[in-house]
Parts: sequence; structure tokens; C-alpha cells
Amino acid sequence: MLVWLADWLTQFYSGFNVFSYLTLRVIVSILTGLMVALLLGPKVIRFLQTMQIGQTVRDDGPESHFSKAGTPTMGGVLILAAILLATLLWADLSNRYVWVMIFVIAAFGAIGWVDDYRKVIRKDPKGLIAKWKYFWQSVVAIGTAFFLYQTAHLEAETLLVVPFFKDVMPQLGAMYLLLSYFVIVGTSNAVNLTDGLDGLAILPTVMVAAAFGFFAYVTGNVNFSSYLHIPYIPETSELVIVCAAIVGAGLGFLWFNTYPAQVFMGDVGSLSLGAALGTLAILVRQELVLFIMGGVFVMETVSVILQVGSYKLRGQRIFRMAPIHHHYELKGWPEPRVIVRFWIISLILVLIGLATLKVR
Repeated sequence: MLVWLADWLTQFYSGFNVFSYLTLRVIVSILTGLMVALLLGPKVIRFLQTMQIGQTVRDDGPESHFSKAGTPTMGGVLILAAILLATLLWADLSNRYVWVMIFVIAAFGAIGWVDDYRKVIRKDPKGLIAKWKYFWQSVVAIGTAFFLYQTAHLEAETLLVVPFFKDVMPQLGAMYLLLSYFVIVGTSNAVNLTDGLDGLAILPTVMVAAAFGFFAYVTGNVNFSSYLHIPYIPETSELVIVCAAIVGAGLGFLWFNTYPAQVFMGDVGSLSLGAALGTLAILVRQELVLFIMGGVFVMETVSVILQVGSYKLRGQRIFRMAPIHHHYELKGWPEPRVIVRFWIISLILVLIGLATLKVR
């Protein structure tokens, strides 16, 4: 929005041309997302407290979590507001990829909001029934994948980039739809499962988003993409602004979500952030790298799958509790130790993901 205004104002004063530079817009996008989250945070928390929109705690969970009952939840609306505002202000709104990201974040946020509303306001512990949650997630994911497939202008937009192999980039064709569906829905639910401790999900999300911002920049630059042997997709460069908005909003939310948390993001935040990361991976053609960089999310999801599968097949549990972060809590690890160690693991995995650009 402000990009268009600055472009028009350049006819009166050439100094406004500075806003055409991507690097400056990245900086102000981070700062905008951060400041919106910091400024609105106290107001949102007070509103949630007034409306008695508090967290419910599982009876079979760690005892340390009982004190969290009543902590304001649905704080993801704060993250979404900061991301969307920063994106609308500083991104080039003529870019279709930007609108795809806005749509996915808003749509998955709406699904999460309904789920949280049913749990917290209506006191329905099941929230949005699982089959309906997956149905609407599938509708949004398939619709997004189909739109991207139908509007693809370049062959590069539907290639599968295989990490560590610079000459292995098969054309997906219609398989692009299936892969995109699983990436968006899978990542959305993986981040949702990870969001069980104070700050555990948001910082890895910030780190992965920052890394995808770098991927978006080099993918959208003809010189860097050629040098790194990755597909050149011009429109991805504008995704750096969206990634910057996620980083700023995420850090602003972490200010209030760090241990001991003043607010939780709820499904409205975790489902939308996960879907955003999955969509970013698809747009920059780095779905497999997402599997690496989002390893913490993968680990959390796999722990649930293994736990449920083992119990149904053998009648025995593998972990003391799933997702796996609860397993370590029940082993006696203090919550901050679990959180920080998972953050460190996430940082290592993000660095490995970035290394795939050169180690090929």
C-alpha cells in the first residue's frame, strides 16, 4: 500500500524512491510487525482477561501446567494482525504470491479461531470436530495449490528441488497439487502440536520464516539463483516482506509468550503460522528443506504418530506423554530447559537447511 504511495510521491520528491528498495522495506516490515505486536499486546491480553478467554489444561498433563489454567489464549489474533498489517503496508500488492500468503494466513487463522471459540467460549473440550477441521484445512490447501498450479507462468514453479543435488529437479506436473496439499496441511498441524509450552513454537517459526526470507530473496534474483543452481522465480523476492512481517510479529508476540507466558497463541495462531510456513516452502520450491529446517515440528508430529500407533497396536506407550516435549517434562526437565534446548535444535536445523543452498 505504502509502496504505491511512495511511487506516486517520487514525482514530487525523489527521496521517496528509497522505498522501492527491498532491503529497506524488509527492515521496516520487521519493525512494523514488532511494534504492532508490542503496542497491541497489553490491550489484547487485557481484553482476553476481561472476556475470560483462558486456557484449559489437560488433567493427565504435567502438574506444572495446572497453574497455567486461565491464562489468556487466542493471542494468535495479535500475531495475525501484526503480520497482515505489515504486509499490506510494505509489500507490493500487485504480486500474486503476496495475496496467496495473505489468503492462507487469514483462512487458516479463521479455522483456528472457530476451534478456539468452541473450546474457550462454548467450553466444548473437543473444539471444532476433527473431521471438519481437516475438511476446511483441505479446502483451503487444495484451493491454494490449484490456484498456484493454474497460474504458474514458468516451468520452475512446479519443479521439485532436491537438497544437496544441484542437478536433481524433477518436474512434478499434477503431483504438485498433492505435494502442496500435504505440505500446507501437515505443517499447519505440526506447528499446532508443537505449541504446548511457553514460546516453544513461536521462536522456531520465526527462525524458519527468516530462513525462507533468504530463500525467497535468492530465488527471486536471477544472478544468485543461477549461481546457486536453484529455480529462478522472479515473484518470490516480494515474499521477503511477508517473511519479515512474520519475524517481527513473532518476536513481538514472544515478548508476552516467553516463560512464564502472559498469553498463548491458541489454534488461531499455530494453525495459520504453520500453514504460512508450508506455503512459503511451496512458493520458493523448498518443500524438502522445510522438512529439515522444521525438524522440531516434524519430531513433535512423529512422536504423536508413534505414540498413538504403538498404543493401538501393542497396548503400550513409547513416551511418557506425547507430543515429545511433555515426555521430557515428565522425566523431570524444567519447562525452560525443554524450551531452550528445542530452540537450539531448531537453530541448528535451520542452519543445515541454509547450507543446502551451497552444499550441492
